[in-house]
Amino acid sequence: MLQSQTRRRAVGFGAAAFLAWASGALAHKPKAEARLPQIGPAPEFTLIDQDGELVSLKDRRGDVVAVTFIYASCVDTCPLLTAKLVGIQRKLDPNAASKAFFAAITVDPERDTPEVLKRYGQAHGATSAHWAFLTGTAEQIDDVTRRYGIYRKKQPSGDVDHTFLTSIIDQSGTLRVQYLGWRFDPNEFLSDLRSLLREPRSG
Repeated sequence: MLQSQTRRRAVGFGAAAFLAWASGALAHKPKAEARLPQIGPAPEFTLIDQDGELVSLKDRRGDVVAVTFIYASCVDTCPLLTAKLVGIQRKLDPNAASKAFFAAITVDPERDTPEVLKRYGQAHGATSAHWAFLTGTAEQIDDVTRRYGIYRKKQPSGDVDHTFLTSIIDQSGTLRVQYLGWRFDPNEFLSDLRSLLREPRSG
């Protein structure tokens, strides 16, 4: 599996984001900054969730949204990343939790039907009020992974090599920070969520 264990700030999408990840040149230093940067408009998507309903990023305006990429049959990093994010979500107080949303997009759309993703979410204790596990056609997944700078390649074994990247998007739909890998500090991630939840919505 492709992964990095250091938090990085992205400067763009697609090839630029992947090159930034590969070089490891953009270390994020949150304590030196009072406010997270505005990277740019977050790439939009409309996909199908675990209940068979369409979910669009634009429909979550007013929420702080964390977008990550997983697949249900993964037996190593994806479950660890999902469990970490579920744990972070549970640490939010009820008022903050009502304005935070987590979207996990599959990189294996051929196998990850809504039913499969629903079982995956339930196995990790992810509540549907705060979580969407999303799938779509191969073309739709190719499009969203490309625009978020996610590398993915299915192996003959069925495993899917992919970039582990989790993006945090503010209430106005602006991408603010990205985390690579799964061994990031959950307290930093939680602090970023809370910081963005306190910001007034703009735009």
